[in-house]
Amino acid sequence: MSKEIQIYNTLTRKKEVFTSIVENHVGMYVCGPTVYGDPHLGHARPGITFDVVFRYLKHADYKVRYVRNITDAGHLENDADEGEDKIVKRARLEQLEPMEIVQFFTISYHSAMEKLNCLPPSIEPRATGHIIEQIEMIKGILENGFAYEVNGSVYLDVNKYNEKYPYGTLSGRNLEDTLEGTRDLDGQSEKKSPVDFAIWKKASAEHIMKWRSPWGEGFPGWHMECSAMGQKYLGRNFDIHGGGMDLVFPHHEAEIAQSNACNDCNPVNYWMHNNMITVDGKKMGKSLGNFINLEEFFTGSHAKLERAYSPMTIRFFILQAHYRSTVDFSNAALQAAEKGFNKLMNAMETLQKLEPSEKSTYDVNELEQNCYAAMDDDFNTPILIAHLFDGVRIINSVKDGKESLTSSNLEKLKNVFTAFVTDILGFISTKGNGENDLTNEVMELVLKLRENAKKNKDFKSADLIRDELDKTGIQIKDSREGSSWKLK
Repeated sequence: MSKEIQIYNTLTRKKEVFTSIVENHVGMYVCGPTVYGDPHLGHARPGITFDVVFRYLKHADYKVRYVRNITDAGHLENDADEGEDKIVKRARLEQLEPMEIVQFFTISYHSAMEKLNCLPPSIEPRATGHIIEQIEMIKGILENGFAYEVNGSVYLDVNKYNEKYPYGTLSGRNLEDTLEGTRDLDGQSEKKSPVDFAIWKKASAEHIMKWRSPWGEGFPGWHMECSAMGQKYLGRNFDIHGGGMDLVFPHHEAEIAQSNACNDCNPVNYWMHNNMITVDGKKMGKSLGNFINLEEFFTGSHAKLERAYSPMTIRFFILQAHYRSTVDFSNAALQAAEKGFNKLMNAMETLQKLEPSEKSTYDVNELEQNCYAAMDDDFNTPILIAHLFDGVRIINSVKDGKESLTSSNLEKLKNVFTAFVTDILGFISTKGNGENDLTNEVMELVLKLRENAKKNKDFKSADLIRDELDKTGIQIKDSREGSSWKLK
């Protein structure tokens, strides 16, 4: 079993032993998508990363409340305080109501996460459903003297805040560095300082999504929703906050400032951030126009894709790298992931058919300990997968008669693979769906044709079938019981 989970805390820049605020309970908040476009590979990474964290914490007997939000208002272009709402812009272009855009792409996101076998969060709050909570939090920040209102908008006064709380603790930026990286556009800004950020914005006459407030009609700043919803569902101080590393600044830095300014309390004990997925060395994202949406991966309908890749191939591709490492997209990497996934799942299938022996030549306890050690070390999925492939080697050796396992060790090995492959990593067999059923039928026909060729002493044709299949990644194995096939 898990002994002591260590988490790399972005706030302290080191691994720390995880200790929950409430014994055996974990509160975890993860920033979800802004739903104005199709979910892409960049959405899959945090979805899968924190799904595994969720699964492992539950496996370690924690009761976990996992909150992942849906941003359906207030996220302006370029993550700025000025500009058009991303959802409203899409609605205008499509000539639809903003909530039609929200509904369509929320359903699309949920469908993609389900295909990737990501468990649903415990709570999935929407920004528009928590306007009252956000207004109340803004009131608290104003009352504490850390914000100011001007022309119907409210801004957090970063310089005033910095007098009591150091600003930039999460990102490692000090206020001077932040000031150097910003500029006041020709003196037109109504902010006291360029580093101040909006926690409530006055809505222009043409702005569709707006609500009444003590400061007039407007909408919350993008950073405010997560502070308010995290507090509502997990408390003023909770265990884990996750998201992509691109959110460290300004989004998560702003969340810390808002919570401290309102509650005089640091909101989160452990900050976790997954790294980026890159394309040709550049971050994949809608704003950069270089993204491939997940449905395109599943169907192979994008120009950069040589063919379709299953959701489980995508999941394996992401988990074979540590969540804090970058992952660069390529067809070769995806095809390698596909082979790795198939090899692992074939071993799972073989494992169920193995027969026990009177003695064991392999220590299953050591494999189990190594698997737990990998996950306890900041959820190190690539090391875990490497250990599982040690198990795959043993499974195949037992099948070939080179190793042996007693009944109890065989049962333990089955339990280890079920726990780590299925329950924690979330891998599920792709056999049994319609496409794979058809593949099986076709391959059975090919094997019969090859067997008939051998019976007719047409060994040239039999070898040709075997060799051509081998080129496509399908391996034929002949035995006294007949021929079988598997993906290499």
